Amino acid sequence: MLKKVTALKQQQRNKQRVSVFLDDEFAFGVPMIVAAELRLGQMLSEEQIKNVLEKATVEAAKQSALRFVTYRPRSTAEVRRNLKEKAFEEPAIEAAVAFLTRIDMLGDEKFAQYWIDQRETFKPRSHMALRMELQQKGVARDIIDEALDDIDEEASARRAAEQRAARWRDLPEDEFRKKLMRYLNGRGFRYGVIREVTDAIWQEFENDQ
Repeated sequence: MLKKVTALKQQQRNKQRVSVFLDDEFAFGVPMIVAAELRLGQMLSEEQIKNVLEKATVEAAKQSALRFVTYRPRSTAEVRRNLKEKAFEEPAIEAAVAFLTRIDMLGDEKFAQYWIDQRETFKPRSHMALRMELQQKGVARDIIDEALDDIDEEASARRAAEQRAARWRDLPEDEFRKKLMRYLNGRGFRYGVIREVTDAIWQEFENDQ
């Protein structure tokens, strides 16, 4: 049975949504971009109404995903997981992912580089630790390999050590080494790298005295 579009009213609480009235009764609300395809007096079949509602769901998924990645870059897997948790179904999720990719707001290569840059700047970690973190974010192995290719692990360990070493410089040598080595081990660095960095920093402290 066909139903007639009798009113299209902008919602007061959300100016980006429009209330659709069919046969003089409120039927549903849709985003403005979807409502733009409707016109007063238009006759809609059940199939057409279903199509309008599906478009509204896709648009809602796009906007939800866009808000999610605007806060900070996300991996594709994170976006999919977030939308799934919000009860969006697979077609809407895939449409949202495609939309973000198309406008260059989503891409695992870019995300992996962002993640590593943030870690290198604020919380340097080993290749192994970074790899595990990115795998947990759903980033593919080949993308992780490429992103880690230019990272000097010893330089990362050095930066990590310098963030803590100064507060321990007045400790006896054995205690200083124990604390710094434990700290770097917690960041996932290999023993050889930890030992070399610890030796170098302790020697610098000794030379400064």
